Amino acid sequence: MDAFGLEDALRAVGELLKAEGASAAIVVVGGASLSLLGLIGRTTRDVDVIARVRETAPSDRLIPPEPMPEPLVRAIGTVARDFGLPSDWMNTDVALQWRSGLPPGLAEDLVWRQYAALRVGLAGRRSLIALKLFAAVDSGPEGVHFQDLTRLRPTEKELSEAAVWVRTQDAAGAFLRMVEEVVALVKQR
Repeated sequence: MDAFGLEDALRAVGELLKAEGASAAIVVVGGASLSLLGLIGRTTRDVDVIARVRETAPSDRLIPPEPMPEPLVRAIGTVARDFGLPSDWMNTDVALQWRSGLPPGLAEDLVWRQYAALRVGLAGRRSLIALKLFAAVDSGPEGVHFQDLTRLRPTEKELSEAAVWVRTQDAAGAFLRMVEEVVALVKQR
């Protein structure tokens, strides 16, 4: 899906929620966030939901996305069927990140969009650089995450700040060396 297809699918989910008298708020990362924010013009096969938002007083708070509310699950399934999308076009696979920690400042870095009764927080540039660096260390320089990271053209400061968080994700010496190698490769591009 490109940005237009993503917008249409998200709008359809929001309209279905509205028709049911329900609402939801989710936080999206990855290619969908990159595309919808216009940071990188590329397609994506899915929408990665890293969090939901508890919309109760005193303020919005990020919570793990699972379990997804039933009205949202139904709306996602209906949109998959109606748009000819895979059943996992919107998924929470990336939510495993909660185990080792989310990038610092993720909640403050969100750009919010409203699609009828669906509120979508798109991870901003700083958070995306951190998440893409972490994923690039995992998948290597040939993977889509490394390509996304280089296309973001992070400044040295942005890359350095992201690397500080990424290093907290695994203290093993080999992982720390791989972080440095990926950072060096990004700086060369």
